Amino acid sequence: MNPSPDKPIGSVLVVGGGIGGIQTSLDLAESGLKVYLIEKKLSIGGTMAQLDKTFPTNDCSMCIMSPKLVDAGRHRNIEILTNARVERVEGDPGHFKVLVQKKARYVTIEDCKACGECSKVCPIKIPNDYEQGLVTRAAIYQLFAQAMPSAYGIEKRGDPPCRAVCPIHVNAQGYIALISAGKFEEALALVRMKNPFPGITGRICTHPCESACRRKEVEQPIAIDGLKRFVSDLEKEDKTDLSVPAENGKKVAIVGSGPAGLLAAWDLRKMGYGATIFEGLPVAGGMLAVGIPEYRLPRTVLNKEIDYLRCMGVEIRLNTPIGKNLSLADLKRQGYEAVFIATGAHLSRKLGLHGEEGASGVIHAVDFLRQVSLGQPVQ
Repeated sequence: MNPSPDKPIGSVLVVGGGIGGIQTSLDLAESGLKVYLIEKKLSIGGTMAQLDKTFPTNDCSMCIMSPKLVDAGRHRNIEILTNARVERVEGDPGHFKVLVQKKARYVTIEDCKACGECSKVCPIKIPNDYEQGLVTRAAIYQLFAQAMPSAYGIEKRGDPPCRAVCPIHVNAQGYIALISAGKFEEALALVRMKNPFPGITGRICTHPCESACRRKEVEQPIAIDGLKRFVSDLEKEDKTDLSVPAENGKKVAIVGSGPAGLLAAWDLRKMGYGATIFEGLPVAGGMLAVGIPEYRLPRTVLNKEIDYLRCMGVEIRLNTPIGKNLSLADLKRQGYEAVFIATGAHLSRKLGLHGEEGASGVIHAVDFLRQVSLGQPVQ
């Protein structure tokens, strides 16, 4: 019985994009049904796409399959859902509801020309499952030459340990792969996507990434922090992206110009907020400026990267402590929508030793470093 033209004729879900699923989808689609073909990989084809010959005729596997791949991809009644899995099926025969989880492909199918240029320049190489791990492939790849959909995709296997433990999740694996390929500018640009101050952090970061590096199970951790400093120092022409959107009329006060305050100001300006840093010291940088000796962190490097913020429109008010003369309530009255407190840890740690307090010739390290950095006489 033919359905009436004003009623839907229904749809069919085919799970699995191998040769059986493809042929079934084509047969159903030709009969007028809407078909959703689900495949967990980036392309339909299944195991047959990996075979050289078919049994028992010994015909070329891809010669048989290629026309069917094209037909399935072009058929108006077939919608191919790749990189997808069935999560839940509910209902009764004829009235099913199916929940499908579709993983990100990270490449827009409509825009990809399948030229393969992206795969040629990708520095990440992993075992190729299609070739049974006998060779490697790039992280961005096409399953096989005749793949349908004819587009590349990127496989992401979660955050590597080094990136997971980084406080700001810098893509260490990515920039190290770029460095190994000699792409130093690209590596530095990748670092700056999360960390706009590589010259500073490349010298003073405690690099928890290296403690988590799996390479230590073979020999020793990769010098992740040192490589970051390397690409920063190697740069001849500064290409830091200092472009920011117009201010949206909302401004944030940041108390303290140490690492947390500087990064907060950077992120806020990139999002269009106005940002003002209030610093009690006569110099910007907090403990970066008065707690770390210059031989470890040259002031030229520190000031250069702090000046990025000034170029972006961040105001840094020195000699302006928050307290008796300027309170948090005063900041609110001045129109600041929020306050980010980044006061750092300037207090000297007491050791509890006899004579520590007030004894002649005893000075705490933090106080000593601050006095030397500010050019004050050491007392």
